[in-house]
Amino acid sequence: MTSTYAQYQMLAANMTRTTTQVENEPQVQRETQYYLANIGKVKTVDDFVNDPRLFNYAMKAYGLEDMTYAKAFMTKVLTEGVSDSDSFANQLTDPRYKAFAAAFNFEADQDQATTYVAAQKGVTDRYTLTAIQNGVSASDPVLAQQTAAYLKDVVNVKSIDDFLNDDTVYTYAMKAFGLDAKIGDKDFMRQILEGGITDPNSLANQQTNKNYAAFVQAFDFVDHGADTTTYSVPEQGTVDAYVRQTMEDEQGAQNQGVQLALYFQRKATGITSYYDILADKALSQVVRTALGLPDSFAALDIDKQVSIIQSKLDIKDFQDPTKLGDFLKRFTALWDVNNPSSSQSTSPLSVLFSQPTTQSISTDLLFSIQQLKV
Repeated sequence: MTSTYAQYQMLAANMTRTTTQVENEPQVQRETQYYLANIGKVKTVDDFVNDPRLFNYAMKAYGLEDMTYAKAFMTKVLTEGVSDSDSFANQLTDPRYKAFAAAFNFEADQDQATTYVAAQKGVTDRYTLTAIQNGVSASDPVLAQQTAAYLKDVVNVKSIDDFLNDDTVYTYAMKAFGLDAKIGDKDFMRQILEGGITDPNSLANQQTNKNYAAFVQAFDFVDHGADTTTYSVPEQGTVDAYVRQTMEDEQGAQNQGVQLALYFQRKATGITSYYDILADKALSQVVRTALGLPDSFAALDIDKQVSIIQSKLDIKDFQDPTKLGDFLKRFTALWDVNNPSSSQSTSPLSVLFSQPTTQSISTDLLFSIQQLKV
């Protein structure tokens, strides 16, 4: 077996190829085909939870496979949605439930929850609401004509250039998000779109007007490319998550350290507070290992845990790919030290003390490990 870091690095560097291989596995193909052929037929929460094959697929995609038996619990999560800050999903400390309820938002989208496309229905709902608030009747023929023209053209938009150059689509979308004043400033809107939404430091996320972030969330060309205006989170988004989750699970069956590193890499950019780490058992395990903290650390008062972790690392580093990579090098090296059976053919000490290579630990990183505060 190779070292945990070498295996993680190989997978991370070739993620598209890695996930494609998983996607093409016969079992994954069968389950995905069934899911895509049937999820659009689901119109209610009861329909969803009572089709075990669909429900189990979706639950696995969001890392909730171990909760598929708890149908009453998940029904409550789905029924109350995420719009109300006091909803069941929003009150749970585990963020996976909120993500699941947001993806299958029956509370807000009702019978269209499983086919919802943010760049289509999400935009037309906003445009219609704005028009009504401005005194336009919901049955106004001009409103209907504008919406029909938008829906007809938006599916042909495959890039940021297409979007900015299609006045019908661009103007409708900008008005839908209350960004009328910026319609003429296409250079600025290009920067907003090119920055994406995943990075908390992106231009859209740095704006005080949160409509910019919502706008980029709907038109996320950075993450979804040519599929942006037809991308459905309940459909293709869930398939993408299922494939990634399956890949991580398969790696975990061989080496849990690799699975944890892949999971942390996937979640890192979404970590905005130290409490986000402590609310997720897997993230917590990675951080404890990388910082040399014992498992008993988890029994401390949560505010004390935050204080200690904060003194040892800056979560802003997780937004920097290079610093995140160094952090995961440290984690995987220490994982092999603590779990020598996970990489039997490569001594963890040789990984720590050998000369730097593309699959080993740099001298600078070794010093940072040795100098960690206790």
